[in-house]
Amino acid sequence: MVSENDVTSSRNLDHCVLPTAHLPVARERLKTLGFTVAPDAAHPFGTGNCCVFFKDGSYLEPLSRVDPKAAREAEEAGNVFVKRDQEFRKLFGDEGFSAVVLGTDDADEDHERFVDGGISAGDPLSFSRPFRDASGKEATASFRLAFAAPKDADGHFFFTCQRVNLPSGGRGALETHLNGVTGTARIILLAASPETHAGFLKRFSGASPEPVQGDGLDLPLGNAVLTVMTPERYKADLGLDRAAPHGQLDLAAIVFQCPDIAGLQSHLSMQAVLFAEEQGSIIVPPAAGQGAVFVFEESSP
Repeated sequence: MVSENDVTSSRNLDHCVLPTAHLPVARERLKTLGFTVAPDAAHPFGTGNCCVFFKDGSYLEPLSRVDPKAAREAEEAGNVFVKRDQEFRKLFGDEGFSAVVLGTDDADEDHERFVDGGISAGDPLSFSRPFRDASGKEATASFRLAFAAPKDADGHFFFTCQRVNLPSGGRGALETHLNGVTGTARIILLAASPETHAGFLKRFSGASPEPVQGDGLDLPLGNAVLTVMTPERYKADLGLDRAAPHGQLDLAAIVFQCPDIAGLQSHLSMQAVLFAEEQGSIIVPPAAGQGAVFVFEESSP
């Protein structure tokens, strides 16, 4: 049995999964927002992505079902990743924000902890896929995933990702973006009663969330913060209404670190991107290929 106390409190945010209908649409949308987008990559179970990597080690994973037949076969074989992706799409469509992923050194240990804590979402998954860097050099990347989900998750899920094998040399130019973004500052989740999710977040991450503003939670990570707030607080802080009655713990927005807000504003205006300003931050509503609200807040260079 693995104790929550055995888990380090400095886990990093690994990535966010953003289901999309078509990778070319996601690629164009993200490029329009000033992001550098990695070459398409295919999983061996029918899904594929075109990722956006950041210098802080986190990344965005726009995810599409590029081979529906292979995806259906993977579902039938019990592949949790593909099954959860399909469940999300059935409930909310092909555009959205379905999963938050933390990094880990031992996915099997995480799985044991999830089972012991009653939050396991299914069997771990190991896979390898080709990787191509910005220069076109190809190699193989290997991963192992462990899955968790709160009760009544309504298609949203959480998992940890162990990078078993990654090509050496880093991601280089893929981590440099025209909009200046250097990393992920915060993930915003919505819940009617944030405090009721403290237990799940602790069992998932191994760290205890901190109460904030009387009606919210902050879960500090090594490179970001997971914030759970009420829809009312979301409206007060960002001027946004909750777009739809999603799950009990709804993944709503991704907040990025941006050292040049004025430059970003100029870029978005030139690209005719709809955005709003709120308390010094730039807020971009979801669009095809961008399943979450994107918030850009000023950070140190």
